[in-house]
Amino acid sequence: MGNRDLIVIGGSAGATAPLKQILGSLPAGLPAAVLIVLHIPARGLGMLSTVAAAAGPLPVRQAEDGMRIERGHVYIGAPDHHMLVDDGRIRLGRGPRENMVRPAIDPLFRSAAIAHGPRVIGVVLSGLLSDGASGLSAIKRCGGLALVQDPSDAAADEMPRRALEAATVDLCVPGARLGDVLSDLAQEAAGTALPIPPELRLEVAIAAGERIGSDRLAAIADPVALTCPSCGGVLSKVRTHGPLRFRCQVGHGYAADALAQEQEGRVDEALRVALRIIEERAELVHRMAEEGRHSGRRAVAEMYEARAAEYRSNAETIRQAVLRSMRDAPDEDPSDG
Repeated sequence: MGNRDLIVIGGSAGATAPLKQILGSLPAGLPAAVLIVLHIPARGLGMLSTVAAAAGPLPVRQAEDGMRIERGHVYIGAPDHHMLVDDGRIRLGRGPRENMVRPAIDPLFRSAAIAHGPRVIGVVLSGLLSDGASGLSAIKRCGGLALVQDPSDAAADEMPRRALEAATVDLCVPGARLGDVLSDLAQEAAGTALPIPPELRLEVAIAAGERIGSDRLAAIADPVALTCPSCGGVLSKVRTHGPLRFRCQVGHGYAADALAQEQEGRVDEALRVALRIIEERAELVHRMAEEGRHSGRRAVAEMYEARAAEYRSNAETIRQAVLRSMRDAPDEDPSDG
């Protein structure tokens, strides 16, 4: 099977610092290619230069569709495209977002597991939510190695912790040590190839942009009483060994925590709309009460004032709910994710 010749790395918020440490430690003669997916904005332009400046002797290129993968080279995912591995080349997919992002880490990891099996080393770095956990589980199921940045060393420990929960991880080490560890592991002979789970191929096809429909989705998932936040379609629970995940028939994918966060945002938005409508209703009814008093209809005025007071009370209840949701929301640094 040869050596472990493909290293795939995924990270999000707080991943830039450990990634620089890793790339700065990799030697010029590294007998493996390095593919990196970070959560970057659709119009992000600065990540390539950031990675290139830290890569030491290894050449860095932004991924292009059809580009041949060479050992000793570093490839960084392109904005707004899933980066996939296929027959020794990079494929860029415009499939639906997964975990609300594109590029996502899981599609890269799954495609690498299919293409390289036990020759893959997967690495999950600092980040929020759980992108990468399902993909790391796929790498392990295909015989590859799974590494995770020590959560206590990560600026955002959610992604490393979710990865540790989802897969039997081979090593969990601080970011400063990962480069040396990867250099050693790449020299080792790969293990035994394992059968490729068929559902991985379908999920990679989704990331590549293939249309799946409800019939194909039924092969890997079961419908549930949840709605896709992206398109409004019915979600199905993916039957998998990894973390709890959902997909719709369009292909949008969500780990449970990403779905919960998206739903929370929509609840907050709905509360704010409801607050505005009720406050406007209270103002209208108050003016109707004033008009009733001016026209001598005292009973009508009292009825409208009571109604206005009720609306104001309801508005205050919603306002307090919105304030509580703002206090409970996690702090995020979008500039580093």
